[in-house]
Amino acid sequence: MKFSYTLGSVLSASAVIAAPAPAPVAEPMPMPTPPGIPSASSARSQLNGLIVATATDDGTYNRDLFPTWDTISGTCNTREYVLKRDGTGVVVGSDCYPTSGSWKSPYDGATWTAPSDLDIDHMVPLKNAWISGANKWTTAKREQFANDIDRPQLWAVTDNVNSAKGDKSPDKWKPPLTSFYCTYASAYVAVKSYWDLSVTSAEKSALSGMLSTC
Repeated sequence: MKFSYTLGSVLSASAVIAAPAPAPVAEPMPMPTPPGIPSASSARSQLNGLIVATATDDGTYNRDLFPTWDTISGTCNTREYVLKRDGTGVVVGSDCYPTSGSWKSPYDGATWTAPSDLDIDHMVPLKNAWISGANKWTTAKREQFANDIDRPQLWAVTDNVNSAKGDKSPDKWKPPLTSFYCTYASAYVAVKSYWDLSVTSAEKSALSGMLSTC
């Protein structure tokens, strides 16, 4: 039996054989999504329902008035729970401390593989809560607030970005990533609304502006 090949068919076949497989495209890491983030319309309604009042700092705030971190499950405390919840491919040891994984900080978009590069931020800062109503709470209620995993109050973020935020409200500090303004404001309002905390007029104006980016 005779076979005939054209030069073109040979070249085409060799090109197919020689063609390298396409390199896999890395999927972008998703932003963490703690529970309870409302829609923009719900956040606007919640914002309009907040009491507007002047915040008075009487100098009595102390971080220890908001105990952290509670044991959430097994050996996992609140910080470790959030790291596990918000990371990708997180592996933990018997003490629940992450031994590997990666985390995307929603405030600045940075990705980290060492948990030591991350802080667990309170969306509504503890001192802000204190001067907007939490000073009248019991210590037990403040502890619940400081360890609230059922609402969008706790976020794993780049440590120095969290340090820059400190105890500032949105009229004095906003996340570097402007595309996160909508989610940030929505989460902030949800926490204030649930815990019945007031906002200043400047705070409300800043949140309204951030929600306008939604």
